[in-house]
Formats: sequence, C-alpha cells, structure tokens
Amino acid sequence: MPTMTEQNVTPIDARRAGRPRLRPAGRRPAGPVWNWRVAARCRTGDAEDLFVTGARQREARGFCHSCPVRTECLAHALDQQVKFGVWGGMTERERRAVLRRRPDVADWAGLLGRARSDHYSGRTRGA
Repeated sequence: MPTMTEQNVTPIDARRAGRPRLRPAGRRPAGPVWNWRVAARCRTGDAEDLFVTGARQREARGFCHSCPVRTECLAHALDQQVKFGVWGGMTERERRAVLRRRPDVADWAGLLGRARSDHYSGRTRGA
C-alpha cells in the first residue's frame, strides 16, 4: 500500500478527532476550492529566498508582511507542520513555538480565518 505524502493527500476537518487526519487527494470536497497559492506574493520570486537561515530570515519575514494571503500561508504551514522555511511571515522556530503553545488546535486554517473575519467585522473575543 502506498504511503501518504503531502503530494497525494489533503487535510480534512478533524476537530472531533483532536488532530489532523488525511484522506486520499482524489476525494475532494464538492464545489469550487480557492487556491490561495495563486495570490501569494512569493509565487513569482525565487522560493529559495524564503528558505534561509540566520539574519536573512528577518528579510524573508518582511517580504511576507505585504502578502495578501499571509494568513492562509501560515495556516497551511501550521496545519501541515511544515518544518522548513518562512511561511506566512513566521520562521520555523516561531511556528514550533505556536504549535507547542496551542496543541489543542486541529484546524489552523479555520481558527485563523475566523479570527480574521472577527477582526474585520469589529467583533472581539468578549463581545
């Protein structure tokens, strides 16, 4: 039986299970799915610039600052537990720290998407 890799699986909602689960890539949800990658600022540049170490990470993080899909990119990196590179303006170390602080989150895309919607609609946590 073939192993599931990032290339042939997609994340599914696993809130009830408390951890991300995978399903074969051929089984996609019904309806159109927006691919945030086509709007990514880095899609036209050299991807190697985001896989740097040391002081160059600061420059890479700054590049992400004005990206229109920074939230989606970060959510992808957190949901998939991407180990290398700057994603969504966060370094590997920063993402590991977030994952350690919030091990209960099974759907970062959902959480960050709701937080962004709440922010732009003026809703706050206590309201």
